[in-house]
Amino acid sequence: MRRILAVLGVAVVLLVGVISVVAWASKPTTPKLTAPVTFTVIEHATTDTVIDTDKSGDDSTGDLLTWHNKIFGPRNKVVVGKDQGDCIRIDPAAGTWECRWITWVPGGAITVEGPFYDTHNNALAITGGTGRYRNAEGTMFLKSRKGGAEYAFIFRVIPG
Repeated sequence: MRRILAVLGVAVVLLVGVISVVAWASKPTTPKLTAPVTFTVIEHATTDTVIDTDKSGDDSTGDLLTWHNKIFGPRNKVVVGKDQGDCIRIDPAAGTWECRWITWVPGGAITVEGPFYDTHNNALAITGGTGRYRNAEGTMFLKSRKGGAEYAFIFRVIPG
């Protein structure tokens, strides 16, 4: 009986040790955002692809737009990250899409969701993030550049 209790005791100690190591290893090493921050990055829209969902060849409700592009720093010279996302065409006549994407930047990633317009700039909601931005809220202002070949992402991030 003593031997069973001893084995059981060792097993419990080992289990607690393993749980402690896993908890310590999974602890985020990057501090989360503690104050508002504003920064700009530039997307080069080189992989944007529209999928015609009704096979008509026309711009129609339900068409998809997907991409995975490089993100450059505010001076538009050095790659600092990447993004990927998708949009669904809502109203071709109004030039509206509903979009969501993630942008990886130094320190983590930020997710956004909201409308995209063919003819004017707009703002999207920051819906979360990872790393330093894991508690992110706020707004990303989207500004078209070079006729839609590039986009400025102006992030105004506040800690949530």
